Amino acid sequence: MDNKNLLNAFVDKFGEGGDIRGYFAPGRVNLIGEYTDFNGGYVFPCGLTMGTYMVARKRADRKINMYSLNFEKDGVIQSSLDEFVKGLVKNWTMYPKGVMWAFEEKGYQLDCGYDILVYGNIPNGSGLSSSASLEVLTGIMLKDMNSKKDIKGMGSRNHIDGENGIEEMSLADIALIGQYAENKYVGVNCGIMDQFAVAMAKKDYAIFLDTNNLSYKYVPLNLGNYKIVIASSNKKRSLADSKYNERRSECEKALALLQTRKSIGCLCELTVADFNEIKDVIEDDVLLRRAKHVIYENERTKNAVTALKNNDIEEFGKLMNESHRSLRDDFEVTGIELDTLAEEAGKCEGVAGSRMTGAGFGGCTVSIVKDDCIDSFINQVGSVYQEKIGYCADFYVAGVGDGAHKIDLDAEVHYDK
Repeated sequence: MDNKNLLNAFVDKFGEGGDIRGYFAPGRVNLIGEYTDFNGGYVFPCGLTMGTYMVARKRADRKINMYSLNFEKDGVIQSSLDEFVKGLVKNWTMYPKGVMWAFEEKGYQLDCGYDILVYGNIPNGSGLSSSASLEVLTGIMLKDMNSKKDIKGMGSRNHIDGENGIEEMSLADIALIGQYAENKYVGVNCGIMDQFAVAMAKKDYAIFLDTNNLSYKYVPLNLGNYKIVIASSNKKRSLADSKYNERRSECEKALALLQTRKSIGCLCELTVADFNEIKDVIEDDVLLRRAKHVIYENERTKNAVTALKNNDIEEFGKLMNESHRSLRDDFEVTGIELDTLAEEAGKCEGVAGSRMTGAGFGGCTVSIVKDDCIDSFINQVGSVYQEKIGYCADFYVAGVGDGAHKIDLDAEVHYDK
């Protein structure tokens, strides 16, 4: 399928005429730095070349008609800008609806409805941020459809303030609104990493992001003769149905205890040495392990970026392996599927490191694999996984792409099915 076919699918569903525009937002994979983003720590994600596409057109009324090529049996889902009640919808449309709701909550008034067609090639429930991709995608569409300024001119300020007008909205603003929608409309207390990475990604670079203040640096992904390989467990999971919110609550409880000994605003303000000096204030073993993961993971993330800058892929991989063990033992968010993928990866020739990525409880692992070992890696890990788990894993050699942007619907640009 190409962009023209995407346009044709929109016309087939909603008819010709009007100003029809196209947009793309990538998925993301986090190389290291898991569950640090809502604890004020560092993360290290990159955008993917797979992602979510949207074709949209304004309507003369306030009706919203949404159709997904991924959920064709659902047909066109109809609603209105006046009907966005939190908790009312429990399907894929809650993400774009949540962003529209958040725009108006933040003072960015929308004066019309939309016909919207969506197509995504991110495996659903894989942990590669299909929901954040759809949220940011909706945000850039709303920004573009309601602004006279070109979306390419959007900067990286982070002021969610409707008084400044929709034309002054930056990509960072859109990321923050996407997070707000997920927190307040969808009901998942996620951090900012997913939406920020989707909005701000850059081809062939990862983002070293300080989630405490949204300062960031682009770091070249100079992996030499290695590639990023994503293994999808095909165990579907939803953040809202997982223990994600429970883990956030546990971190908050651990922070409150540590604050009785040291003046800090978030867990990741503590160094490993600081934590070890005062950790005795946490008597509950579960809360202690949760805090330990977050603080040690934050340190691992900083060290991993340094290793990559020094072209030390072996050290980078070692830190990835340590991250997975911590997520398994201290944070307890992996499960047999992800553990099998990561453990079998470690037995393969040419693998620098492997870890779960995303929220866990299913989803994906990310591995750094030598070019000439990728085929044998996929065969070996895939075979063991199917034998042990009972169904197949899917593997993707990840392309690292740009963040959310407009697309030319007349261009012969092909994308994976």
